[in-house]
Amino acid sequence: MPPKAAKTNLSFWKDQRVLLTGASGFLGSTVLEHLKARSPELIAAPRSSQYDLRDGTAIQRLLKDARPTLIIHLAALCGGIGANQAAPGEFFYDNAIMGLQLMEMARRYGLKKFVQVGTVCAYPKFAPAPFKEDELWNGYPEETNAPYGLAKKMLLVQAQAYRQQYGFNAIYLLPANLYGPRDHFDLEKSHVIPALIRKFLDAKDQSLPTVEAWGTGKPTREFLYVSDASEGILLAAEKYNEIDPVNLGTGEDISIKGLVTLTAQLTGYKGKIVWNKKKPDGQMKRRLDTRRALKAFGFRAQTELKVGLKETIEWYLKNRE
Repeated sequence: MPPKAAKTNLSFWKDQRVLLTGASGFLGSTVLEHLKARSPELIAAPRSSQYDLRDGTAIQRLLKDARPTLIIHLAALCGGIGANQAAPGEFFYDNAIMGLQLMEMARRYGLKKFVQVGTVCAYPKFAPAPFKEDELWNGYPEETNAPYGLAKKMLLVQAQAYRQQYGFNAIYLLPANLYGPRDHFDLEKSHVIPALIRKFLDAKDQSLPTVEAWGTGKPTREFLYVSDASEGILLAAEKYNEIDPVNLGTGEDISIKGLVTLTAQLTGYKGKIVWNKKKPDGQMKRRLDTRRALKAFGFRAQTELKVGLKETIEWYLKNRE
């Protein structure tokens, strides 16, 4: 059994007016569920059709309407290697402009606390594993998703600069690769776990003899269950008020080959896996040092990968139509 998670302080949430961006997305919808359980005074969860965060006037209107005391900024344009390679300009501009404007206008508004969620893609390509937060600036990110990673990393610079100059309480979190129910299962845009689940289940339904996997299978990745990530974000919002970025993860990794084999087993696919080595591997190693999160706000991931994969597969089977 994993160690027990840190307990939340419900009195902290009692008077909070929380603005949660990206609440309709994969991570955001789960954070919203966990947030409702804490019963804050208000939860504002706007859709992009109501307030386009790339538009400064829309942000001003949102702040006036919601009157938040706490912002948790999750809204992002995100996707797997294929999506990043197809639209690097969009991935850079949209992610940068949303965060830059929202944080600046929140500062002007007088917000009490801002939680910015970054990405493991911000780490340097050749950072030694496990990735320590102090290694963030020791090199350029892996090229296949560098524009996305750098856009997100600029928001760390902004958060630290604003704390230094204005005393603005902005914190920055770096979650590992996420997976779980409500993930995106579009093969053109999805991350590796939902893509594999869909590929194997479709192949099983159609009795296909082979399934293609990208790359060599040699890279390693760390995966954080979305429910655990949500708890980590809310614990940090409640308990963490420092300038240093913080990793959120399990501290454990698995090779892509091992992940593919495990996913095939759990979906019941019996065919052959064919590796397309012309496709990119991406960064060779990704595993986070998670000691700072444990020390700073008591966060420990609770969900083992096999358990989380089973729950994700079950959700997809019930909801894929």
